[in-house]
Amino acid sequence: MTHAAPIRLLLADDHPVVRAGLRAVLETEPGLVITAEAATAEEAVARAAGGDIDVVLMDLQFGGGMGGAEATALITARPGAPRVLIVTTYDSDADTLPAIEAGATGYLLKDAPPEDLAAAVRTAAAGRTALAPAVADRLMNRLRTPGTTLTRRETEVLALVAEGLSNQAVGARLHLTEGTVKSHLARVYLKLGVDSRTAAVAAATALGLIRR
Repeated sequence: MTHAAPIRLLLADDHPVVRAGLRAVLETEPGLVITAEAATAEEAVARAAGGDIDVVLMDLQFGGGMGGAEATALITARPGAPRVLIVTTYDSDADTLPAIEAGATGYLLKDAPPEDLAAAVRTAAAGRTALAPAVADRLMNRLRTPGTTLTRRETEVLALVAEGLSNQAVGARLHLTEGTVKSHLARVYLKLGVDSRTAAVAAATALGLIRR
């Protein structure tokens, strides 16, 4: 009887404790091999190009430098690229959508049961989508209610407003005119059915469109 080749994994997370935890869970699984670890997104991109990785387990937030979504886009853009499975604590749309747009095959939360993690790795290795239930529900709801879907730019503007920045400061940060910022906010108000900055931030936070 022939055994299938093992699935070779790269663990990309800036916390050694998290990498150790993932390693402990996955090493006990038959057919899974931890081939490499990376502490930065840049390191993960370089290591994923080695040709000996099948699935990258990618965190979204690294302390400084490149983020996980950007790294995912760079990894998946190459021919014959490994699959990328996002494993993170963040489940807001502001995090999930850019990562999935960037080409991630799956999206799991760090509190997922060990058997779910192993199953997601195998699913991703086979080229199928593995989504945490909360993320899958959120995406389905977004597809059903496209009216509340904010563009990436609208999300960026609103996230800065949530930090307390004025329209002028938001414009300076995003290299937009104050008038452009106001028109983005006007569209946000319309989509969310609100009439003030405070209400827009509250509604977007409740819908998981921005992270507080």
